Amino acid sequence: MRGTKTLKVFVIVLVLGFFVGGLAVGQIGPALSGFLQLQVTPARLVTDFTAVVGVGPTLVNVGAVGTLGYMFLRFNKLELRGAELAALFTMMGFAFFGKTLFNCIPILLGVSLSALLVRRKPRDYALIALFGTAMGPLITFIAFELGMRQIFALPGSFLIGTGIGMILPPIAIAMLRMHQGYNLYNIGLSAGFVGLFTASLSEAAGADILPLEMWGTKPSPLLIAIVPAISVVALVCIFLEDPRRAKKNFKEAFSDLAKIISMTGRLLSDFADYVSSKGSLLNAAVMGLLFWGLLLILRAPINGPVLGGLFTVIGFAFFGKHPRNVISVVLGVVAAILIFGKDIYTPAPLLAILFCTALAPLAGEFGPVVGFVAGFLHLVIVDRTGTWHGGMDLYNNGFAAGLTATLIVSIIEWYRSAREA
Repeated sequence: MRGTKTLKVFVIVLVLGFFVGGLAVGQIGPALSGFLQLQVTPARLVTDFTAVVGVGPTLVNVGAVGTLGYMFLRFNKLELRGAELAALFTMMGFAFFGKTLFNCIPILLGVSLSALLVRRKPRDYALIALFGTAMGPLITFIAFELGMRQIFALPGSFLIGTGIGMILPPIAIAMLRMHQGYNLYNIGLSAGFVGLFTASLSEAAGADILPLEMWGTKPSPLLIAIVPAISVVALVCIFLEDPRRAKKNFKEAFSDLAKIISMTGRLLSDFADYVSSKGSLLNAAVMGLLFWGLLLILRAPINGPVLGGLFTVIGFAFFGKHPRNVISVVLGVVAAILIFGKDIYTPAPLLAILFCTALAPLAGEFGPVVGFVAGFLHLVIVDRTGTWHGGMDLYNNGFAAGLTATLIVSIIEWYRSAREA
């Protein structure tokens, strides 16, 4: 197998594994019943699906959302490269705590219609569509939390979700200019911007947007084993790229990993496309195990939201993140947690340790000191941003990271231009 074919096998094996694991653990009847229950469950931050319906149905949901994303890419005739893998892993990761088939489909449709509206091909905005499913909670909020009659709520939520999808591309393009590619979760910033307005309009209309927090703490050996299993599959895929020269495959993979680590990670840093599938698979395995091991050392719960963070780290290991550019950012978050006396085991600080890696390009471009400062500021602001959009933007850390990156890059660019003048 070569290149994109190897990555295709990687994705298909994982998606099938989630279906099989979910149906086996939850038993077919209860697993499917729980999966259907998730489709009508409020999905705003932070709603841990493993705490709502259990592990089995949640894994089925992950498999279903992953299949939807993969089929959307296939329909748009897009090959699997780093950006596509980052989008798929982010979709699957957030299917542990917020994304469902029901609340993803209108966004995908809306973004596709937006492309047609400006005489572009839907494939041109396909990645915006996949990442744009971050706004899924708004759809379930309208459908199941407002208290409207279902005959109006369901079509209304679908239409509004489609409308949100239609306005995401221009906003995403504008937001990218703000932080200049130094926030890997650009759609998180875009969705937070839209969520700020939708939440404000909802409250102005009299809707009571109460905070949600379903946070699983019950240990699950299966959930704990998922990340090591993904890393093993990644390593096997490196071997399968050419089984007759396995030793050379791994030697090349380590050589390519060194090339990846030398890159800044700034958007668009597609490791699978610019370097190789082997090197990016090895980077994904290393990054997954690195953060998984950190969580085990901290004795943190491996629940739905935490797995969402780990999946996003793994996905963006194909598209911007590597060990060298994430460490200083994480250390900045940890320092802020200690200085401000935060409880590291509560959702916001713990998830910030994982999702702050959106700011990895700052460390990659400007060095570890800037990375540390970025991580420190990220934790300070991420507690605030969640209340602004009422949990409607699943990528709250992406929203906070975008604001942080914009602040830091603006100062650096001003300083550089002033010195050169």
